[in-house]
Amino acid sequence: MNPQNKYSQLIQAIFEKQYTQGDSEVIFERADIIEAAEKIGIKVPKNLGDVVYSFRYRTPLPENIRAIAPEGFYWVIRPAGHARYKFVLISGKPITPNERLAETKVPDATPGIISKYALSDEQALLARVRYNRLIDIFTGLTCYSLQSHLRTTVDKMGQVETDELYAGLDKRGAQYVIPVQAKGRNDQIGIVQIEQDLAMCRSKFPALICRPIAVKFMDGDLISMFEFEENEKGISVASEKHYLLVAPESITPEDLEKYSRRQSD
Repeated sequence: MNPQNKYSQLIQAIFEKQYTQGDSEVIFERADIIEAAEKIGIKVPKNLGDVVYSFRYRTPLPENIRAIAPEGFYWVIRPAGHARYKFVLISGKPITPNERLAETKVPDATPGIISKYALSDEQALLARVRYNRLIDIFTGLTCYSLQSHLRTTVDKMGQVETDELYAGLDKRGAQYVIPVQAKGRNDQIGIVQIEQDLAMCRSKFPALICRPIAVKFMDGDLISMFEFEENEKGISVASEKHYLLVAPESITPEDLEKYSRRQSD
């Protein structure tokens, strides 16, 4: 059986057992995965945490779960303590790139050897963002990669992971911390990861201004970038831009003229 199909059956069985009509939160524990596997006759996964991780960060929840959400809401999975989680209804809709958004061509500065040997969509994406200074371009800051794959613990959340962490500086001298989540073509941007990035920054870098970002491959070398902010509604998209990495000579005078007429953010 495809591992993702197995995970879908398990998470759906857990939800259906715990859910009562009208619930906006459904708590479950990692041990429930073992119970669900035994009940429906599926071999217990070796990595129980990966079942939950998959739906928190990589793929949508099964359709039967999504269909239960009222109009204007969708389900996410948040941490609820050690080896405990909860399905939570939140307003809005999952974050996806705006297919109609204008793109900006950027001269591709990715070293050829990096393009050739990048091992995965996520790693290839992080490398392209780094070598092309897309964080600087997107934010308007001077940014430096501080750490890749940061794993740390945050009070009441447990362990959190950030794909890459940047430090930044603006013309006034103000300093920033910029957590970046990278998603391949088939992965989804999870609002829970952005919540965790904000909490991590408050905990570990309280003196710095936090500007959480998500980047995602679209078609070819087109990259979507999102910046988020926290407000009374929760987490909102503050800005979205699409950058296309191209050979320098393919940027035409017409392109440059078009970009010069755009209003700055």
